[in-house]
Amino acid sequence: MRFDVLVLGGGIVGTSLALDLALRGRTVALIDRGRPGAETSFGNAGLIQSEAVMPYAFPRDPLLLLQYALNLKPEAHYHIKDLFKIAPFMARYFMASNRAGQLKTAAANAPIFGACLAEHRRLAREAGVEAMLRPGGWLKVFRKEESLRKVLEDTRRDLEPFGVEYAVLDKPALQAMEPSLSDVVVGGIHWTTPYSLNDPEALTLAYARRFEALGGRFLSGNAMSLAEERDGWSVKTETGPVSARDCVVALGPWAPDLLRPMGYKVPMGVKRGYHVHMRPKGNAALGLPVLDADVGYMLVPMARGIRLTSGAEFAHRDSPATPRQIDMIEPYAREIMPLEGRVEAQPWKGARPCMPDMLPVMGKAPRHKGLWLNFGHAHHGLTLAGSAARLLGEMITGEAPYTDPAPYSLARFN
Repeated sequence: MRFDVLVLGGGIVGTSLALDLALRGRTVALIDRGRPGAETSFGNAGLIQSEAVMPYAFPRDPLLLLQYALNLKPEAHYHIKDLFKIAPFMARYFMASNRAGQLKTAAANAPIFGACLAEHRRLAREAGVEAMLRPGGWLKVFRKEESLRKVLEDTRRDLEPFGVEYAVLDKPALQAMEPSLSDVVVGGIHWTTPYSLNDPEALTLAYARRFEALGGRFLSGNAMSLAEERDGWSVKTETGPVSARDCVVALGPWAPDLLRPMGYKVPMGVKRGYHVHMRPKGNAALGLPVLDADVGYMLVPMARGIRLTSGAEFAHRDSPATPRQIDMIEPYAREIMPLEGRVEAQPWKGARPCMPDMLPVMGKAPRHKGLWLNFGHAHHGLTLAGSAARLLGEMITGEAPYTDPAPYSLARFN
């Protein structure tokens, strides 16, 4: 079977791109070993974060670093046995997190985060599921007045220059907005423009259905069988080999496995994360996603219940699950709002693919004709899936890209 483009990876990033290319009139095969949206895209907090221009930086505070080193803080955890494996990424992440590095990343983030809402609206409207994009933003709440003051100072300095919209809420205003929140919280910031979802997997599946309705093919196959040919690329699938002139690597945390034998150094790390759904107690309810900023977890209203999401776990991608953070944060979550037991017996685990500068890799592969890269979106795979789809779609079809792709090139690391 011959196509115009092969897209390797059926997460929200790859599926969004496949849909975008089909809308541009290209024949596309979307290839994954499982169903669309079943891996990392399944377990996010369901936020399309137009406000998240500043990267999540490696902390510099010595006391905080000591607490992290001793695994005392619930928002971060690491595997001691994996330390030597993850140390090179952690060192580069630390170096890139200085003030100059943060501002450089923020400047490159501005156009793609600025486009994220409109691009998801475009794709969701085409898929007939625009109603899935829940307006209203999300809440960052605080247990300490000093924490709120510090974050407000950073927000005014870092985000107001990018036009980020927000509202500051005192305790009465916060409890009027979310009556089920307890008086443990003293105030918060309402990020007013982002969207949220009550089922991120459902959005990916809706995009996949529309992609197939346009003539696209979703095929089960092994991306690691990718081979370069005289006139493009080929991959083995369960229905036979498929080929195309262009191929996009959208494999998230598995991208380095494919690219390493091809001579590419991909300094990717993973921030593993966990979630479990909780049942609200009695008439308790949550209208918007809530981040408990002083502890480091989120409560998100989802179709399956209140999703309790952890912070970051630094470990090898394939190391056994250690959902210790969920156990640590659950008592704090019960302080914030009335919750009963867990819906699932075991927490879900995923791996966020992170580059050291917290920028994604998007654009042409530096040394292979017809090979394109679209991975490393870190905490923002869902957020940036539409923006990345448009950028890669324009580049692959020869249109003028809406923003300069140079900052996202893999060549910045080589």
